[in-house]
Amino acid sequence: MSPSGNGRRRLVADRRASAQPKRPTRAKGGSGSGGGGGRGRGPKRKTPRRRKPQRGGFFARIFRFIFRLIWGVVWRGAVVVTLLIALATGYYYAQLPDLDEMLDARARGSVTMLDRHGEVFAWRGEQFGGAIDAAATSPHLVNAVVATEDRRFWRHLGVSPRGIASAIRINLREGRGPLSGHGGSTITQQVAKLLCLGVGYDPDEWETEADYEADCRRTTLWRKIQEVPFSFAMELRYSKDEILSVYLNRAYLGAGSRGFEAAAQRYFSVSASDVNPQQSAMLAGLLVAPSYYAPTRNLDRAQERANVVLNLMEEQGYLDASAANAARSAPATLSSAANQDTGGYFADWIMQAGPDFLTNETTEDVIIRTTFDPAIQAAAERALTEVFANQVREGSEAQAAIVVMSADGAVRAMVGGRDVSGGGLFNRATQALRQTGSAFKPFVYATALDLGWRFDDYILDAPLCLQVPGSGQYCPENYTPEYRGEVTLTDALRHSLNTPAVRLSEEVGRDLVRTVASEFGIESDLAAGPALALGASESTLIEMTGAYAGILNGGSAVRPFGLTELRLLGESAPMFEQATGIQERVIAEHSAQQLTYMMSQVVAGGTGQRAALTDRPAAGKTGTTNSARDAWFVGFTADYVAGVWMGYDDNRPLSGVTGGGLPAEIWRQAMEGIHADITPRPLPMIDPIAEARPREPVRPRDQLFPIGNPQGQGNLNNAINDVLNQIFGRRN
Repeated sequence: MSPSGNGRRRLVADRRASAQPKRPTRAKGGSGSGGGGGRGRGPKRKTPRRRKPQRGGFFARIFRFIFRLIWGVVWRGAVVVTLLIALATGYYYAQLPDLDEMLDARARGSVTMLDRHGEVFAWRGEQFGGAIDAAATSPHLVNAVVATEDRRFWRHLGVSPRGIASAIRINLREGRGPLSGHGGSTITQQVAKLLCLGVGYDPDEWETEADYEADCRRTTLWRKIQEVPFSFAMELRYSKDEILSVYLNRAYLGAGSRGFEAAAQRYFSVSASDVNPQQSAMLAGLLVAPSYYAPTRNLDRAQERANVVLNLMEEQGYLDASAANAARSAPATLSSAANQDTGGYFADWIMQAGPDFLTNETTEDVIIRTTFDPAIQAAAERALTEVFANQVREGSEAQAAIVVMSADGAVRAMVGGRDVSGGGLFNRATQALRQTGSAFKPFVYATALDLGWRFDDYILDAPLCLQVPGSGQYCPENYTPEYRGEVTLTDALRHSLNTPAVRLSEEVGRDLVRTVASEFGIESDLAAGPALALGASESTLIEMTGAYAGILNGGSAVRPFGLTELRLLGESAPMFEQATGIQERVIAEHSAQQLTYMMSQVVAGGTGQRAALTDRPAAGKTGTTNSARDAWFVGFTADYVAGVWMGYDDNRPLSGVTGGGLPAEIWRQAMEGIHADITPRPLPMIDPIAEARPREPVRPRDQLFPIGNPQGQGNLNNAINDVLNQIFGRRN
């Protein structure tokens, strides 16, 4: 088209497309430019298809939004938690000490007691047998611990999410809280708990170490969270063997044993490096409840628990079927030392008698050699058990105690009550103060003999009343209403006559009697009045037995002792030694020999006949207090001294029991067992026939002064006695 005359192009509007586009038609007769008068068209244009709206699109967008929001929070939270755990792990890592410092962190040491033959018979405190290395420990023990406590120990990084989840599931199923009961802790986490997450024992913060450990063992959510980084830190700092070594050394395994080395020695008398599969299983089984499963408490229960551990070892491939069956068919048993449930009262006495800083409060491991004799102890326990089983009415609550010692005061056996094993119980042999009754009379006669009286001197047995200032009249009576008139000192003691004993005490001076008795070792307060002669004072059985030992050894005082040597574990030189308990002389040897003869007559034909032994001479004295609240028999052979007390803890009267009855019977049975393999020897006493003299009539002074000196010993009384001796020619 040519431009218009004015030179501009004419504007022509584009042809609008119809609102409804026509469908293209195909020309008849072929394709091409025409046909049928139709105009030719260009390429066909595609029209866009209208999309239908999708169902749920709105909710999908909300879901995607929430998911992206949660995911963002989760991964950011995970990053924060990871950083916090990493920081806490780094903190604990920096605080962890060297391995050696963690193997033994006891605040209290241990005491191991050996008998007179050098064999272990008792333990006190927390035993630690020495540091052990997992690599050098019996592989059976390592396998038993891993199989029981943490089967994935060698693979995890300190924490086992699977184990925790399983423990929570079990707790909930059993009706407990998620953190109560099963903990799902790995061995590494248990070590973290044993280390109290690095918090050491502070005596200023905790009253006792037990309180500190109890708090460390508490399972709380916060403490479980803290265990995670602490466990990671240990896994980074130490090897698996080192972590296991800490566990093997610090775990408590009952009976005062801290660590597997101490437990192996305590229960089996072998090292942890030598335990067999069944012993290993029993030790590993203690971890879940050390006191409950301790074999010293219940061996059958410990063996049943060991079988559970052996099954786990078999399931996990640590034992083949034949080895597991062999172990189950021959279960672990206690060693002879661990199996002898004896000497508990003796061991407690040693702990009280020794210095606190080396016994009850020791921070060291102490070895104490003692005077204890297991065979003598067994004989004493057997006698007590037999008499109460066969000669005491069933259900009786009466108690008894026995002490056996040598003449030098070395205590060989001690039974502090009818529960013969003792240990942590009230010890009636050393702690009970009881009236001694006529068992005190030998010290009255010892005083007189040392002043010059003789075993065959006469004294009057007749009614007697003394005026005691502030108390009125005191009129002692014999056990029977009979009075024998003139009797020798030997007969007076043989028949335990009361009035001659009081008369003699007043004659020689009761203050002097008190002095002699206290010098022989009766340290308790002694009565000041005339009833002193009849045992109105209180004493302990061990004091009385020790005082009688002084008579046997010839008149020298004896201090009972049980500790002969004390040394620290690993040291060869002892810190303390004692060979004898003999002290200064109290009475002359000849006086002691006369008194021994007089006391032998008590057993041969007096109130103590029930204590007579079949194959050797014995000497002793019975004692029965008012209303029979206490019954005693204390006596000796040439080899040993033994004392027996019987009574009620609440001081009730005994029914039909005197010192010459059941106490003498217990004494006899015990001494027969003790002397079964000992050659009989004569007592160190005078020959009464060789030293006999013609009988002299009773001295007039017994008639002039029938009540003695009511005020006790005094210079005037001594002067009068000396004058009377000269006048009436008393022999010395």
